[in-house]
Amino acid sequence: MSFVISTDKDKLDIKKIHQYISVESYWGVGRTIEEVKTTIDHSFCFGIYDKYGEQIGFSRVVTDQILFAYLMDVIIFTKYQGNGYGKHLVDFMMNHVLIKKVKTIALKTKDAHSLYERHGFKKVGNSDFWMSIDKIKL
Repeated sequence: MSFVISTDKDKLDIKKIHQYISVESYWGVGRTIEEVKTTIDHSFCFGIYDKYGEQIGFSRVVTDQILFAYLMDVIIFTKYQGNGYGKHLVDFMMNHVLIKKVKTIALKTKDAHSLYERHGFKKVGNSDFWMSIDKIKL
């Protein structure tokens, strides 16, 4: 398995990201390409690419870089699913200096709880979707 992960937004295949989110995802059906572009413009983004530069997946984070980060749109394109790329992408994100120092990290997922539990995420209350890591001890 040969791949590279980059935070360079210029490498992102916006049309491919839009198609997946707006058609194939359960959370972003109907999102316009303009909305996808805006979310990318206002987020810290990660792209994962194969050895030929083809984009395999995408994710983004909205954060104040100290107290709170929200992981969003974590996707591996259908053709590449089931090969462990999602684990590598989340590993990279969680070890990135921008995320590592944040006190509280949250996300919502319908079906990938085990992917995030290995990083210390726990369900929030009785929610079937919300998960978080909270490093602030009250």
